[in-house]
Amino acid sequence: MKSTLLLVLGCCLFHLHTAAYHIIGGEIYYKTIGMSGDNSRYHYLITLKLYRDADFTCGDRQGCIDRFENPVAANVYTANGTRVLSSVYLYISKVVPLIDTLKNPCLAPQAQHLEVAFYTATIELAPIPGGYYVASQRCCRGEKLTNIYDSEHEGSTYYTVIPGTESRPNNNSAYFNKDSAIVICNKMPFKINYAAFDEDGDSLTYHLCSALTDGTVNNETNSTTPPPYNATVRYIPPYSGANPMGGSPAITIDNQGMITCTPDRPGKFVVTVCVNEFDRVTKRLLGTHSKDILLTVFDCTTKIVAGFPSVLNNCAESPELQVAFPNYSVAGYTSSYYWAFGDGTDTTTDSKTIFFHQYPDTGVYKVKLVVNPHLSCSDSITGEVHNYPGLRAGFTSSGVCKGDPINFNDTSSYRWGNIISRTWEFGIADSVLVTGNTRDITHRFDKGNLYTVSLTLHTDKQCDKTVTQSIRIYEVFPFAGNDTILAKGQTMFMQGSGGDLYSWQPSDGLSDPGIAHPLLNYNKDITYVLRVSNQQGCTGYDTINVKYYTGPEMYIPNAFTPNGDGVNDRFRFIPVGIVNYKFFRIFNRWGQEIYSSTDFRSGWDGTYRGMPAPVDTYLWILQGTDFNGREILKKGTVTLIR
Repeated sequence: MKSTLLLVLGCCLFHLHTAAYHIIGGEIYYKTIGMSGDNSRYHYLITLKLYRDADFTCGDRQGCIDRFENPVAANVYTANGTRVLSSVYLYISKVVPLIDTLKNPCLAPQAQHLEVAFYTATIELAPIPGGYYVASQRCCRGEKLTNIYDSEHEGSTYYTVIPGTESRPNNNSAYFNKDSAIVICNKMPFKINYAAFDEDGDSLTYHLCSALTDGTVNNETNSTTPPPYNATVRYIPPYSGANPMGGSPAITIDNQGMITCTPDRPGKFVVTVCVNEFDRVTKRLLGTHSKDILLTVFDCTTKIVAGFPSVLNNCAESPELQVAFPNYSVAGYTSSYYWAFGDGTDTTTDSKTIFFHQYPDTGVYKVKLVVNPHLSCSDSITGEVHNYPGLRAGFTSSGVCKGDPINFNDTSSYRWGNIISRTWEFGIADSVLVTGNTRDITHRFDKGNLYTVSLTLHTDKQCDKTVTQSIRIYEVFPFAGNDTILAKGQTMFMQGSGGDLYSWQPSDGLSDPGIAHPLLNYNKDITYVLRVSNQQGCTGYDTINVKYYTGPEMYIPNAFTPNGDGVNDRFRFIPVGIVNYKFFRIFNRWGQEIYSSTDFRSGWDGTYRGMPAPVDTYLWILQGTDFNGREILKKGTVTLIR
């Protein structure tokens, strides 16, 4: 007897919990290739074919894989279900791509891209009554199939029976040797040649049959279910093994293996074909072989629409009169396109890529595009080409410093037209429109930064063009230091900063007026002006006032008026020749500390814990170190007056 080798398209190999959702069908068959040396066992070449959606993506499933596993497993059982061999591992011998593209000028382009992998292994079995079942089982069939419930968890079972001694143990099983992908369109008839091949020349008949599941409750692991194999997948009504995808007329297969159908809905359908093998002499049924495949029905309908810009301005920089025509049409894979260019010439092409046409002169031309001329699914559109090229945009700039006038010069030109105005943009919300032929413009930037400057040209030929440059503006941050009080005879290093080059004016009392930190040794009140510049030539100025008092000493007032009038509002001391302050504390008449600080510039504002302190006389104490290293401790009183 000759039957089908059972293949379960299972989830895992070697007990790995991964799901091969990309496997969409397959078959398994055998060929007798000889006997053992003692003539007691037959050698069988087992071939497994698995089909994969080559455009498969895992989607929202986790753990799915987008390649063929290698190897895959099969198991061998006797007719009564006894397992006789450990798992047989089949390895890929070749992978063949199967590609079909819908080539219809009136339908939307569709493509079917599959792959089939051929797995092989050789086994050796002694002939026995009842023969052997060879089976491989696995999960899963794929997501959201139209004719099967919960398809991503539905397993598959394919099997073949090697006949026993009562029949023909050296048989060769039938198999489907025609592998192809076909784009199937909804509402359109199709044919698929599903004829099988039998090496022994046995008689073959065909029928649509039910797809088998793998017979397990948990389909997330490989199955090792023994025969018989009669558990079918759960079809969604009205679908069944005999009616797997409906249609009008419904899907059928004749005795030559030709499948015909006119689908009535798009979707993905599992279709199983069984072929019966009969001995031509004895008329005895030798076996039934099955093959699962997933047929995808596409919605191929589309509205043919011609499309290109209603107005196409050729504003190219090159003055050449060649125009590039984009094609935005919605059309079929093999649609043709007729172009009439308005200059007395036309052409027909089958490509949607940009088409280039050479015009004899400048001007405005009426253009017409016709998709699928002379067919019922035709459409056309007209437009205009304004062919005035040669517009080149550019500008230069001079100046790099904050606050200085930066000169911008437009270097643009227009071969076949005139530039009538220009828009300059110097940053966000900072633009200037200049009309006429003025090419130069001056702009000042209020701080150093990297600015994006753009120039937009406006022409008399409906051509606008924008050019953009990044302009770096530099600035210095001159700082001569805080105004300072010194004791006569006290020296100090100046604290200039903010650039690369420095110059102090006047130079009186400075060790070197050309550096950032010269030593000051002077005894008269003086104001210095610091000039700071950088490597780019940007400059800035700052001043510092230096006053001299007799000291070292601390000058402290005896009263203050914190009334908010801006005069004498804070109680603070003026240090002369004091370089370090240990503490400055204020106490009320009960000895409670109400203020403490070492910052002589801020002073006490006459408040305590956020509230105005009462009018009274307060005790203060101050300690510091002068520039000679001597400790100075002073005490006294201050009167708060409001």
